[in-house]
Amino acid sequence: MTKHAIWKAAIVLACAAALLSAQGGKKKKGQPEPAAAAAEPVGSPVAKQPSVKSAKEAEAVKALFGAQDADSRIKAANDLAANFPNTEFKPIAMFFAEASSQQKNDYENTIVYGEKALEADPQQYQAMLMMAQTIAARTREFDLDREEKLKSAEGYATKALEIVKVAPRPNATVTDEQWDAAKKDFTSQGLEVFALAASARNQPDKAIEAFNQVIAASPNVDPTTLVRLAAAYSKVNKFDDAISTLDKVIAMPELNVQVKQIAQAERARALQAKNKAAAAK
Repeated sequence: MTKHAIWKAAIVLACAAALLSAQGGKKKKGQPEPAAAAAEPVGSPVAKQPSVKSAKEAEAVKALFGAQDADSRIKAANDLAANFPNTEFKPIAMFFAEASSQQKNDYENTIVYGEKALEADPQQYQAMLMMAQTIAARTREFDLDREEKLKSAEGYATKALEIVKVAPRPNATVTDEQWDAAKKDFTSQGLEVFALAASARNQPDKAIEAFNQVIAASPNVDPTTLVRLAAAYSKVNKFDDAISTLDKVIAMPELNVQVKQIAQAERARALQAKNKAAAAK
């Protein structure tokens, strides 16, 4: 499954179950029985599913999951939280608002909604991972508050990694095999925070080691991770490693155009630096 597909599918299924519950569990004539009701879940433990308390809350949840763009999702999340302050879907709603803010490159609200998600559920590891990556990726070497921000990011990542180790499946329809793959992906996201932190501290050797750990842990390597690894290789004059890594990125099918342009520019810089070093010798 693609990155984050597991949690999206799981939450949507949980939402569907909640909506059925809100309707009193009545089955329309000719409608087949839900598959989940046929037998007890098989496999590892499953997380407790959220449920709604009224038809109006069910409509608000439905609006959240039916939103077609980032702004609509943020509005639906805020409406749900405001109109139903005790809703069991609040952690999910705030996480959706966090992810939608990140999609808009809205750093401040990504953090605000991430914190709200954790207020609603202190174990919301996905919110922790998103905040950790957002903070670490935006921290630069000469920021006056660099260490404060990086320690915050590393703290979120460390806690999330501990929770992920023992996290139950988000829904009974997610198989153990799928959940194992998803947990590996979550783990790689957490590990990348430490690689980003090493880069921000101008510790390229540590960054290289950490990025390679991310790649080893991830079932689906993000091309931006490889670009960052290549940049770290270039910093320690390992230009051949940088170029070969970037060649892999550029050759990826259906690569995002912007990522491809960045990879090509990074490759050109690495090649220029390599030629300059060779001429100096």
